Amino acid sequence: MQAEQKIAVVIPCYNEAAAIAKVVDDFRTQLVGADIYVFDNNSSDDTAEIARKAGAIVRNEPVPGKGNVVRRMFADVEADIYVLVDGDDTYDAPSVSTMVNMLLEQGLDMVVGVREEADPKGDAYRAGHSWGNKAFNRIFAACFGNQFTDIFSGFRVFSRRFVKSFPALSSGFEIETEMSIHAVKLLLPTAEYKTTYYARPEGSYSKLNTYQDGLRILWTIFKLFKEVYPFRFFCSIAALFAAVSLGLGLPIVGTWIATGLVPRFPTAILAMGIMLLSAISLTCGLILDSVARNHLENKRLKYLTLPAPRGRV
Repeated sequence: MQAEQKIAVVIPCYNEAAAIAKVVDDFRTQLVGADIYVFDNNSSDDTAEIARKAGAIVRNEPVPGKGNVVRRMFADVEADIYVLVDGDDTYDAPSVSTMVNMLLEQGLDMVVGVREEADPKGDAYRAGHSWGNKAFNRIFAACFGNQFTDIFSGFRVFSRRFVKSFPALSSGFEIETEMSIHAVKLLLPTAEYKTTYYARPEGSYSKLNTYQDGLRILWTIFKLFKEVYPFRFFCSIAALFAAVSLGLGLPIVGTWIATGLVPRFPTAILAMGIMLLSAISLTCGLILDSVARNHLENKRLKYLTLPAPRGRV
């Protein structure tokens, strides 16, 4: 007989007094026997007290930012299966049983709930967020492959070996992007499941800053692309420098061949300098690619020391 799995539902919260009690109740109903954790991120309302009265295990993370809360949750909570969901009552609780069963039956490390608006004409997404979500997913696919179609989903199910091998270096809403890149980088088995996405209840407000958080997410993708694929990154820079150098230098070389003179000596020196930068960038890419491969091997070995998901709900 397969062993029962210990399931933890972990809910990061900041000022979600209007919705948290329903979220706790809904997920307790769907996952009978699961531990429900609410990690309060210094809310100024009664989120923590309401969650406690609803029966959740309430913890506090004083450092602001969703990434900081997720890091604390993944470090402190012990379970076999982790369900991450926002406390704003926008995700479909009945989907969680199917997502957990997918993870166990297929031996996966992460199942992502792909959001589909309950009402296509509704306001589940703030103005511009739907377009921005699609744009960032395309950028992600171009950089890391099209393994995921909703990299910003806050509704995910994880195996223990994903959670305990995930470094969680991001501090804010870019944490979901880091999770997706972690899965791609370590070649982890993952899947997606389409789930209904609802508008926030009255009194609940989004904490996203459209432009500031968008720039932080873009910067995170840029940084992690450099770390995951340093050879591609620095080769691109080397190619750019080489193109500029050739653009400056080839006319001078042609003049020198035809006349034996170098009429624009400073430009020739500049072209040589830029070509040198191209060579340095290429060398950096080769060295850092070896370093990145070594880091990846170490992370993969750490991941393999943890048990695979198995059992039943």
